[in-house]
Amino acid sequence: MALKPTIYKAQVELADSDRHVYDGLALTIAQHPSETLERTTARLIAFLLNSADGLTFTKGLSTADEPDLWLHSDSGEIEQWIEVGQPEEPRLRKASGRAARVKVYAFGRSASTWWKLNGDAISALDKVEVVQFDWDGIGEASKLLQRHSKLNASIVGGVVYLSDDNHSVTLEPAALKTLG
Repeated sequence: MALKPTIYKAQVELADSDRHVYDGLALTIAQHPSETLERTTARLIAFLLNSADGLTFTKGLSTADEPDLWLHSDSGEIEQWIEVGQPEEPRLRKASGRAARVKVYAFGRSASTWWKLNGDAISALDKVEVVQFDWDGIGEASKLLQRHSKLNASIVGGVVYLSDDNHSVTLEPAALKTLG
């Protein structure tokens, strides 16, 4: 019998002053059985940083031909392809052929090593932007994610402030590769 995903429901009050996005979000996040809570949290934060009408979580780890998040145009074209983790350059090259923009949110203890090994090849891809989450920050943020969460998220100057009623976490994503 296959294991089922763990479902997280998050009510998030989002105030993104960088993009002038202010919204109350009711998000359902399916955590794949092989996925860590830290990765699930990184997907949530990537969603908040890119929140837009039509942005959706995909089947993620269980589907090789889909990113973690994506945004489609009204005509069905992929406007944004968002990966969380440490994808290989061939996957990002293929995504660049399918989407108008590709964004990677790298995280994990080995994210810096991944970038040192793959940064030159990935930097050659015009449509790809890469941001790194601090591993310790993601670990702290994951403590806020419960099966049913009420969170506040503020984004100011690229810094993410995430809180519940009792705790708060500050994340400063580092841009490794930006679009020209």
